[in-house]
Amino acid sequence: MTPIAVIDFETTGISPGMGDRATEVAIVLVQNGRLVDRFQSLMHTGAYIPAFITQLTGITNAMVANAPPAAEVMREAARFVDGAPMVAHNASFDRKYWQAELAHAGLAAPHPFACTVLLSRRLYPQAPNHKLGTLVDYHRLPRTGAAHRALADAEMAAELLLRIQHDLQNQHRVPVPDHRLLMALQQCSKAAVPGLLSRLCAA
Repeated sequence: MTPIAVIDFETTGISPGMGDRATEVAIVLVQNGRLVDRFQSLMHTGAYIPAFITQLTGITNAMVANAPPAAEVMREAARFVDGAPMVAHNASFDRKYWQAELAHAGLAAPHPFACTVLLSRRLYPQAPNHKLGTLVDYHRLPRTGAAHRALADAEMAAELLLRIQHDLQNQHRVPVPDHRLLMALQQCSKAAVPGLLSRLCAA
């Protein structure tokens, strides 16, 4: 199965369109049911990190002042991902920062994104909620480090993705739960999920 790149950003705020920038990026490659490689780096953009963000993430202005320039980090991240399709938990957030930070580095961002929030809503409507930490505990997945640090969150999202792929294969008999299938599943309505899974199982 083609590798999938699971990504997480820590940032100075909620929107690059409002001038917010990334402070840390982590990417975990998933292939054939396991985590096969990792990339992580703090990054220096010159943007100020507000105190409440430091309290949330533990990332300080002093830490990013000594980090590599953001453009250098993003060029390395793009090389690491190569042409792999991407996944994130709440992908609309991470996709915006992936596109914005690559644009600052003068690079394109054509990668399609699947979202483990949307997928979990389709497959696990009975979960208490669809926050990453809740789903990790709900499925008894490993907690790999402190929440709100990029590598720990990317690893937990990757473990969730593996659980989703496992359940699609073993509970729903989907033969190849690849990225294209994930994209189709997240884009259909909740009511249409059983029919889609039945068609995929019969294919």
